Amino acid sequence: MDFDPRVRLEFRGTQISSDGGLLVMRELDDALGLSNLASASLRDNRIGRNTVHRLDGLFRQSVFGRLAGYGDVNDADRLALDPVMRQVVGGRAVDAQAASASQMGRFETETLALPENRAALADLNGRWIDRFHGCCHVNSSS
Repeated sequence: MDFDPRVRLEFRGTQISSDGGLLVMRELDDALGLSNLASASLRDNRIGRNTVHRLDGLFRQSVFGRLAGYGDVNDADRLALDPVMRQVVGGRAVDAQAASASQMGRFETETLALPENRAALADLNGRWIDRFHGCCHVNSSS
């Protein structure tokens, strides 16, 4: 599995994050296409100017925030400025900021709560397993 050689860790006192391990998880996610598969399955109910961040970025911020130990969207305003979370979210977040607590709250309570999105999320585990088995050889003899 190849990782993106453009991603580098630099240590600067003014830009620090305790969530550097998320970069490796994001690389694995990209290699397997898990977040892309998930966001392609979801219906985006946002209209007009309410689309600063792409659906895949919001999904990543939600999932990777949980992976980093943040149990809800209360920390999203702080994480929106975190250099690692901005890289994880991608898109406009890399140069600006990730989604705010209010944006994440709307995503999780409105967009993900749509009946068709709840059904897509319920089906997602099986689709992820199929994706993994389709791209990776699993040795079942050990």
